[in-house]
Amino acid sequence: MPDKALYGLAAKVGEALQAQGLMLATAESCTGGWVAQAVTAVPGSSQWFERGFVTYTYISKREMLGVSQDTLAAHGAVSEPTVHEMVIGALASSHAQIAVAISGTAGPDGGTPDKPVGTVCLAWAVKNGEPKSTTLRLSGDREGIRRAAVRAALEGVLELLPAVRDKRNK
Repeated sequence: MPDKALYGLAAKVGEALQAQGLMLATAESCTGGWVAQAVTAVPGSSQWFERGFVTYTYISKREMLGVSQDTLAAHGAVSEPTVHEMVIGALASSHAQIAVAISGTAGPDGGTPDKPVGTVCLAWAVKNGEPKSTTLRLSGDREGIRRAAVRAALEGVLELLPAVRDKRNK
């Protein structure tokens, strides 16, 4: 059974993207394609969802999204510099005009004192724009952390869309 709250949020994202004639791309790590699944659950999403990248390993982040080895070595996969490069890479490797990237530690293992389980980094960008990012500290089990990350990703797309519209109207 689909998550009704995520479905409703994905439908709002789709309506907003379609109203502006924009396509979305996703670059996901800890969510394993859940954002892409949420948006493609909405009928007609092919009108506004261009593609998704699931890049769980360092090598896939480098090969598919162009994340620098230096960035990964210096900051790790769960970092704002990494999701910045992921979101830029998603835009460069797609026909989308807006993208979201997620990397995090969903648990139950893998946390560190600096990046405990529940640390999730997200970035959003518009083609040729400067990425916006944030780091969240989410609580709950693995599924709860991942669900909250998907929700945050979709909410961030909605927040970014008015700025896109305003930029296009200038």
